[in-house]
Amino acid sequence: MVTQKTTTKDIGFTHEDFAALLDKYDYHFSPGDIVPGTVFSMEPRGALIDIGAKTAAYIPIQEMSINRVDDPDEVLQSNETREFFILTDENEDGQLTLSIRRIEYMRAWERVRQLQAEDATVRSNVFATNRGGALVRIEGLRGFIPGSHISTREAKEDLVGEELPLKFLEVDEERNRLVLSHRRALVERKMNGLEVGQVVIGSVRGIKPYGAFIDIGGVSGLLHISEISHDHIDTPHSVFGVNDELKVMIIDLDAERGRISLSTKQLEPEAGDMLKNRDLVFEKAEEMAEKYRQKLLAEAQGIELPTEESAEDVPSASDTEPETETEAPQEELAAAATATEE
Repeated sequence: MVTQKTTTKDIGFTHEDFAALLDKYDYHFSPGDIVPGTVFSMEPRGALIDIGAKTAAYIPIQEMSINRVDDPDEVLQSNETREFFILTDENEDGQLTLSIRRIEYMRAWERVRQLQAEDATVRSNVFATNRGGALVRIEGLRGFIPGSHISTREAKEDLVGEELPLKFLEVDEERNRLVLSHRRALVERKMNGLEVGQVVIGSVRGIKPYGAFIDIGGVSGLLHISEISHDHIDTPHSVFGVNDELKVMIIDLDAERGRISLSTKQLEPEAGDMLKNRDLVFEKAEEMAEKYRQKLLAEAQGIELPTEESAEDVPSASDTEPETETEAPQEELAAAATATEE
């Protein structure tokens, strides 16, 4: 019987070989990459994260959220796995610095751009004010409301802590500009119940050389000096006082710019009545507004309304029988008036 001897070859595997193998299969991480990582050690002012590199990466507390964080436990838990942004390259110890804040920041801008595209109304609490306006946070981003776009009787300082409806005016990530309007949000909401040619009651809340600002149910409309009367006016101060109650007619609604334009001129039975007989203007307001609406409807339909001077020359339906539809202005006007009433 032949006995076969098996020889086992001794293969050496040193620490250097193991390190070289790790280097061979090590992933290359670059600043700007978003990678998965697992929390394996919580630190007083940060956390160590395993992202598959040779050395544990580190996330400082100031990079844990777009919002203020006082304790790492508010954001991260041991053994939690989530996405991290590589903020800096390896330091002298071979350690990468990570961020969650950058991910939230990028996604926040993406979200506000989407909200702006949808022309959405958002709500946010004022957390501070300055000379120019008020400061809020939208999706964690700091936003600014210019003073001219704050529609409230309260002093700006009293707005801190108050929640306001807002519309987007400017979303510019490159310039880090997020500008919002409280006035536009209110005007849009109010506009849902308003229409051109409608008479509303308001009170004078401010007077400028170019016109008066009228409060109509919580939103402000402009009664421009040129729309106060058919007669010439040197200054709105000569006609109105603050807190005067008026009947005004809406002549334009601009939802995109958050503006309501008003008129008392169009409500005057006779030119200059706003200066000579304001009570008569308010008494006849609805009647004059109806004439204004009929005029707008006729213009939209391409119909020329007769003036008072030529009204006597316009034949009635009983005087003549029109041969074609184009020769029947009175019938068209009657139909237009009926459509307006409906």
